[in-house]
Amino acid sequence: MAATLPPFPGTSGRRDWRTAVDAIRKLLANGDDTAQVFRIMRALNVGNAPMNYARLIATEKGGRIASQHVELAQRFSDPAFVASFAPGTVGAAYRDFLESTGYSADGLVAVSKLEPSEDDLAHPYAWMGRRIRDTHDIWHVLTGYKADESLGEACLVAFSYAQVGGLGWAFIGGAAALKSLKVTGNSLFAKAVIEGYRHGRAAKWISGEDYLELLHEPIDAARERLGIRTPRAYLKAQTELGPELASYLSTQRAAAKQAAEEPRLAA
Repeated sequence: MAATLPPFPGTSGRRDWRTAVDAIRKLLANGDDTAQVFRIMRALNVGNAPMNYARLIATEKGGRIASQHVELAQRFSDPAFVASFAPGTVGAAYRDFLESTGYSADGLVAVSKLEPSEDDLAHPYAWMGRRIRDTHDIWHVLTGYKADESLGEACLVAFSYAQVGGLGWAFIGGAAALKSLKVTGNSLFAKAVIEGYRHGRAAKWISGEDYLELLHEPIDAARERLGIRTPRAYLKAQTELGPELASYLSTQRAAAKQAAEEPRLAA
């Protein structure tokens, strides 16, 4: 059982609902505005880093992982490191993910630093916060939830809430699911988000994994060992909603669609 650790030094322990509400309005208006996600996390995930750090060091490998204090974003941003994984491994799937999406570990870090954050401090809790942030895309790979899609992000947010707690995750996932009922006219999106939460609860605690070992593991074996289930409600919603409604929060996707249609209209 994890110990209860003292709070982050200098924090009030209060949630900032005004900031969270302002940020969720902006995020629901433009799902590509990733900076709002981090605003919400900082406003609502009070006490989350100490809780997860305590849980980590209570695991068999956690003490070693914490003492080594690896900065995963630095490793994930090293092209030689990313290129080193054998086909069929988690790391190879992550490499494919980076190539297909154009995302990067240092890009995620840059977005998270648009505002001052406790995550930048030299403190074990801050390191734990960075560790959770920097493995977000690894979780996309493991769960199968697409990253460049509103539905996939909302499902992974719900999965993350079940895994690591933090009211910010629940706030984002719940708001996206509720808005989807009106936008899509059905409950497919919302049911997929609920499934994401349930699958997160059922899976092993992934934040306790040694990621430098996990990346070398065959991806199917890793999913089985971690208890990550096939997201059937998500796959059904993705198919039946189609790309446009599955990404209803993304202004970039809407703009891309409009740009693709303009040449046909002109012709």
